Amino acid sequence: MYKKADQKDIAYLRTLVPADRIFVGEEISEDYAHDELGGISSKPEVLINVLSTEEVSAIMKYAFGQCIPVVARGSGTDLVGAAVALEGGIMLCTQQMNRILELDPDNLTVTVEPGVLLMELQAYVEERDFFYPPDPGEKSATIGGNISTNAGGMRAVKYGVTRDYVHGLTVVLPDGSVEQLGGKVVKNSSGYDLKDLVIGSEGTLCIITQAILKLIPKPSYSVSMLFPFETMEKAIESVPEIIRSKAGLTAIEYMSLDTIISAEQFLGKKFPDTNFAAYILLTFDGNNEDAIKDEYKKVSELCIEHGAVDGYFVDTDERKASVWNARGAFLEAIKATTDEMDECDVVVPKNRIADFIKYTHEVSREVGIRLPSFGHAGDGNLHIYLCRDSMPEQEWKNKVEKTFDLLYARAREYHGMVSGEHGIGYAKKEYLALQVGERQLALMRAIKEVFDPKHILNPGKVI
Repeated sequence: MYKKADQKDIAYLRTLVPADRIFVGEEISEDYAHDELGGISSKPEVLINVLSTEEVSAIMKYAFGQCIPVVARGSGTDLVGAAVALEGGIMLCTQQMNRILELDPDNLTVTVEPGVLLMELQAYVEERDFFYPPDPGEKSATIGGNISTNAGGMRAVKYGVTRDYVHGLTVVLPDGSVEQLGGKVVKNSSGYDLKDLVIGSEGTLCIITQAILKLIPKPSYSVSMLFPFETMEKAIESVPEIIRSKAGLTAIEYMSLDTIISAEQFLGKKFPDTNFAAYILLTFDGNNEDAIKDEYKKVSELCIEHGAVDGYFVDTDERKASVWNARGAFLEAIKATTDEMDECDVVVPKNRIADFIKYTHEVSREVGIRLPSFGHAGDGNLHIYLCRDSMPEQEWKNKVEKTFDLLYARAREYHGMVSGEHGIGYAKKEYLALQVGERQLALMRAIKEVFDPKHILNPGKVI
């Protein structure tokens, strides 16, 4: 079906892009054969570090004519094989397309290339008293990757997800044509919203080369509080009560002791408290302390009433670093404790969070597999990690399959979804099919056909 990129193709590509940005065969690092979890591995035949929309357009036009598959890749921090070149072909690395092109204070927007890192963007706008709210845990991910998976993160409970902050996109279609989707306008009822189709499409419809992102004024005051609980049950059962309080919380994070201990060992730094089974981390922000004081006092009393042993302000620089560095390192910390790992990025209605976390403990006991977890309890997005722990390969594969079957079946029972923010990629395709059914899959395939009739963009992913 697809043409392998041969010497003739490589020679032509070198007329489009300088040779020092094109790599072939053994010149391509193994890092580009897999993503963060490494569950599947496949190298492209050609890796190109692209610098502009024009380069991407010219490459896509040639690839379309030759029917060579193309995969776009940023930092490679995804967890579902979405940026792996399953069919070989050409990989376009956008990491060097990393310019912040414009900050427009009048329209409250910032225009960026896809290779800009989330942490770079956040630091840039906050230095200028603006705020980009989406805050997924992996700060070294690129904005292009965040848009491609509709990333969420800890602040989604108050501010929403990446989709809510994308006003416009410049994209290159599979045939090399360039389109502008959306713009700096706040409202748009002009036909079908193609921009929103692209957001979350994991590079299967087009390649993002520029994004216009919405900003808000930077909150001038923020406070976090940490609440320890003697049992996991008490901690997670407090979450629905916190949500029902209608307090203006920015984040509600659930942390188990085993995950915190893993982070301590990984970072070599102590967490403020490790005497209890589970913790809830809450964040509030606003224009001044008085504006949120009543909120955090009300929620503090509620947490104590529902079983919290105490409540700590995460206020000193040392404590802030300790808590947030640990929270940011959870994935890598768990990964460091085992031979191999997979992840269930499930999202359930907020009133079923406690039930689902309890169920993960039942599954762990039933299947005989370690399932450390943490998650964005405020929006129902939970991250459950499957740890191999020296199991023989076939036993590991069998237990992974059984665990996923059980967890995703329970998520469907609770009217949840297979992925809250990491996407489908290659790894979760079969579970998406079970979730949405054949009719919705047919609609998705029809959309893919219109955008990409030769199916050369990121083949084998999502559907």
